[in-house]
Order: sequence, then C-alpha cells, then structure tokens
Amino acid sequence: MGLPAQTVARYQPSEPVFGMIAPELLEDVLLQMAKENERSLRQLCDKMGFFKETQIVEFVLLLSEKWSLPEFARYQAIEIFERFMLTLTQEFSFSTGAEDKESNCVFARQQMVDTCVLRLISCIQLASKLSFHYSIVSNAVVLKFLQSMGFSYTAKDLLESELAILKALHFQINVPTPLAYTEMLLEVLGYNGCLLPTEQMHTMCRHLLALTYLLRVSIYSTLLKASIENTSPNKLQLAKFAAVKEDLMLLAVGVIGASAFLLHTEDWSRVAENLSDTTGISTQSIVEIVNAILKHSVDYALDDG
Repeated sequence: MGLPAQTVARYQPSEPVFGMIAPELLEDVLLQMAKENERSLRQLCDKMGFFKETQIVEFVLLLSEKWSLPEFARYQAIEIFERFMLTLTQEFSFSTGAEDKESNCVFARQQMVDTCVLRLISCIQLASKLSFHYSIVSNAVVLKFLQSMGFSYTAKDLLESELAILKALHFQINVPTPLAYTEMLLEVLGYNGCLLPTEQMHTMCRHLLALTYLLRVSIYSTLLKASIENTSPNKLQLAKFAAVKEDLMLLAVGVIGASAFLLHTEDWSRVAENLSDTTGISTQSIVEIVNAILKHSVDYALDDG
C-alpha cells in the first residue's frame, strides 16, 4: 500500500532554481567549496571509501527513495555512515595492544557487522533531520521497517544509535556531498554562457551521480589504470590515487561532462573547456573521468536492459 498523496507531496523537495545567484556571491561560494574540498583531501585516511561499497550505497539509495528523502540527504547519509565507520575503525586500532589486537579486531568487526543495518538507518534518519523544512523519517516508520527485516530494536535503541554516531563525529554531520558541487558547477556553467537546458542537465546529472556511486569500484579502477597507463598499480600509486577517489569537485565535473556528452554531444568539448577553466582540473583529467563514467554506466544500462 502506497503513502497517501498528501504525504508524498509533503516529502517532495522543490527542484533547485538556477540563475538566481548574484555573480559575486557565486564566485565566493565556489571558492569556499573548492577550499573545503582541498582541505578534506589533505586529511584523508588510508581506508577512505572503504564503506561506500555497492551494497551499502544501494541500501541507502533504495531506502531513501522508499522514504522519499530529498536528493542531498541520500548522499549525506552515505557520507555520515562512512565517517562514522572510519572513526570506529580508528578507535579500535588505537585502543588495542599488540598481544590482543587480533582478537579485539575480530570482536570489533563482528560488532560492526551486527549493528550495520541499525547504523545505516540512523545515518539516514540524521540526514533527514538536517533540513528541518522537509518531513523527517520518524521512529515509527523506522521501527516498522526494522521489524519487517526481523529485527527487534526499540525506540530507545534508535535514540542511542543516533547519539553514538553524533558523539563519534563530534556532532559534525552536515558534510559536503557531490550533489552540492554538481549543482554549483551547473550554476556556474549557466553564468558563463554554456546555455544548455539546465533542468534536463540536472536530471541527467542526478541519474549519473547515483550510478557513479553504485559503480564506484569499477569506475575508479578504470580511471586509475588510465591515469598510470598500467593494469597493475603498485602500493604507492594506489595510495596517491586515494585523493582522486574522494575529490568531490572532480566527481562533479565528471558527472556534468558525461551528462553533456549524452545530451548535447556537439557542445561537449565546450563544456569540458569551461569546466576546466572554472575548476583548474585539466581537460585530460576531465576526459578520463568522463570516459570511465560513460563506459560503466552504459555497460550497466545494457546489462540491466
């Protein structure tokens, strides 16, 4: 049985309105986002991206769609979950001595597995609460879903789970998402005179961004091999590539470039040049990530069809 029509309508966020930001404000916001992205890349840990595997992303996206979460909240839930799990991993690593490290790691890993679904749903709930003018995912809805999966959590368990995540992340859960970078760059493209149909581009970008998250391992594996021109990267190359995988500006550029290629092939090179001028990312890097996104997205669509 579906949700009542008035409930569905209340959950639906309005589409972003492009072309309304003053040029000077647009430049300041983009500069700030670029600085934030660079700061995040300098603080990467070696396991970044480990908790964005396909099953986790698929679970969050499907459940977020079921609960009609706005687009940005879906990616925030994924990012919050990864940051939380990485924090746990680091804590377990630091808190164990050499003599019992292995047994403690096994226990910690089992704990994370046992509570994984609860933590994922808590991250979705927290992401839904970040924007108070949208309806949040209530405990009643969550408990009903968990019960359908065979879990017997209580409302107290949900509260404690949310608090555990908030405390672990020092209540800093309003994290940047690739969707924000994508929408900002679309705004800049319009201001710079790339007069592509923005609404059409935005829709395609949303689809490709979701696909890129789902196909993350394959896409970045292809990108790595293209960048080093080698099918067997060594440990140093893998370590250096970690920053590429977490670069939100690069991902946004790739998604927009791939969307432009699919929708307006004749304007593709002009879009790539404009994106390069705006972000400082080389045209070659843009071509490489666009190729990787298109290759795996098309293959996925063909296999799915």
